[in-house]
Amino acid sequence: MRAFKHNRITLILLATGLLSMTPAAFAATVPAGTELAAEQTLVRNNGSEPSSLDPHKVESDVEANIIKDMFEGLVAVNVDGQVEPRLAEKWDEKDNTVWTFHLRPGVTWSDGTAITAQDIVWSWQRLVDPKTVSPYATYPANMHIVNAAEIAEGKKAPDTLGVKAINDTTLQVTLNQPNAAFLPMLAHQSMVPIDKILISRFGDKWTQPEHIVTSGPYKLSQWVVNERIVAQRNPRYWDDAHTVINTVTYLPIASETADVNRYKAGEIDITSTVPINQFASLKKTLGDQLNVTPQLATYYYQFNTTKPPFNDPRVRRALNMALDKDIIAQKVLGQGQRAAWVISQPEIGGVKLANPDYASWPMEKRISEAQKLLAAAGFGKDHPLSFSLLYNTQESHQRIAIAASSMWKKNLGVEVKLQNQEWKTMLDNMHTGNFDVVRYAWIADYDDASTFLNNFRTGDSENTSRYSSPVFDEALINASRAEKVADRGKYYQQAEDSLGQDVPAIPLYHYVRSHLVKPWVGGFNPDRLGYYYTKDMYIKKH
Repeated sequence: MRAFKHNRITLILLATGLLSMTPAAFAATVPAGTELAAEQTLVRNNGSEPSSLDPHKVESDVEANIIKDMFEGLVAVNVDGQVEPRLAEKWDEKDNTVWTFHLRPGVTWSDGTAITAQDIVWSWQRLVDPKTVSPYATYPANMHIVNAAEIAEGKKAPDTLGVKAINDTTLQVTLNQPNAAFLPMLAHQSMVPIDKILISRFGDKWTQPEHIVTSGPYKLSQWVVNERIVAQRNPRYWDDAHTVINTVTYLPIASETADVNRYKAGEIDITSTVPINQFASLKKTLGDQLNVTPQLATYYYQFNTTKPPFNDPRVRRALNMALDKDIIAQKVLGQGQRAAWVISQPEIGGVKLANPDYASWPMEKRISEAQKLLAAAGFGKDHPLSFSLLYNTQESHQRIAIAASSMWKKNLGVEVKLQNQEWKTMLDNMHTGNFDVVRYAWIADYDDASTFLNNFRTGDSENTSRYSSPVFDEALINASRAEKVADRGKYYQQAEDSLGQDVPAIPLYHYVRSHLVKPWVGGFNPDRLGYYYTKDMYIKKH
């Protein structure tokens, strides 16, 4: 969940730490002459009820949208792909493996207590600790922080993690190998500090409004489950002088139709999305309020690869081949989405990744091959394949599921039972392996193919498909060691080729983000990952 454009030059700058001198620009920039509204309040629909507001317990943009407003880490990545100082005022590095961060003088939690380097050490140790059961437990290992992988596997103690507090304001991080993406990866919401004292005192209830303290521009003031979350401006935030909006409300409206209706009624300033069946009409009637931007994200159907018959790659590959993804992207959706044949992106992090050969075949040839694969796996007219397709409750997911199941029925004679659940319930079932095929999506945590591909590594905490391939794992290991972008691209292609043959998940399309935004909302500027920050915005007089 996360953004930076980088080409080869940017990678070099990131690796050498030269971008540490970039001045902070994460703030609302109000054009000269703009008259502001007296009441600076914003209402944004968030699409679902968050499963938690604990940065170590969450995994989707539903939670990240809120957490990114309330918590801040050492660095951030702006809409131009530049790494910027946040809690860290500056940093330096030695051999691209030892990084030293210097916290801003006087930076505090929202209750006025100092944020220290030790807070960050403890927070990262909690993240990798298997007892926390974080979906992002292996993220520090992907960053190549010393001992992170062994700790996540339960082989070493959390206090052996390669991070230490030199003093209250100085943090040192040691990597087991150079990592060109280390700084942008550090901007992820799982890497923000949280308060040890609160957790020791209140346990899982530490995120309730009466207990929580935050490090970012907003602090939680109200949480009415399934109704609203309200955050107030944090006057102790280090850059509060550049914040304009005083109050932000997040609504958990899952219905896209209800979202638009409440927007039209003036109850919402920014919608979570735009219904695909209303997109064309809204473009005509509210075109100046419609915002559509590309996003580094992929929508896919994930298999439970340990559950027969989906432990057979022939079945998975057949289902992938039998879908007409152009129809799904262009006709069912039609907002600018692109048909997907790779899990990551066709162009990401300075490399281009090719589709599997069968992606370019005529649809008739793909269907014929899919039928052969399914027959070889033991399925046909006398023994049709049947399974459940699980998705979280939302109109667009339902429309896509209906289209996909119809294609499978027509092309392969497959019987699909559609099953929808609320977001939190679906996540629970996904992580416990209680599904056949599940709708999921991944928004890049940073601009590199590994952010998508790591989710299919053996033992990764986000590998809910339970896929395991030594060939795939080796390709990612080699990519992580490659110093040149071209070499990384070669290994990422090998990894994508493995996924194209084994198909632990069917990529359907690459995202765009669409929102309706009231004309009085200024500063709305989503990054490549699709995130937009309340502190960057302001309300014009209207």
